[in-house]
Amino acid sequence: MELSNLKPADGAVKSSNFRRGRGFGSGNGKQAGKGHKGQKARSGQPRIGFEGGQMPLYRRLPKRGFKNRNHKEIVTIGLDRLEAFDNGATVDVAALAEAGIIREARDGVKILGNGELTKKLTVKVNAYSASAKEKIEALGGTAEVV
Repeated sequence: MELSNLKPADGAVKSSNFRRGRGFGSGNGKQAGKGHKGQKARSGQPRIGFEGGQMPLYRRLPKRGFKNRNHKEIVTIGLDRLEAFDNGATVDVAALAEAGIIREARDGVKILGNGELTKKLTVKVNAYSASAKEKIEALGGTAEVV
């Protein structure tokens, strides 16, 4: 072992309380790693996004739209998609997902009156359009709101 091949142990890291600006002998004297003059060499740097008094980017860009925090994500399905089920079957959110008609129902499922239905079904979902409910009940099925 010689002084020329000494090194710190594996996993050892430098201390974060390194004393800057304590003379040339410390290895970090004079400007203490801050370079020569300028705003970043002085204490009290500006806030994030400050552009030297120029109008910052986040204020130059137009603000558009509105995001309603109470928005509900309702999945809509046409009545003709219910033809995939057998006559007399009970259709609910789980059955729709199992049949691959919907992926997931975040806030609910609504049946719309698009297309025709030829089977008697018991449908249990969150909402129906007036025409969808009418068509389901015309065939002797039931449209229950869950």
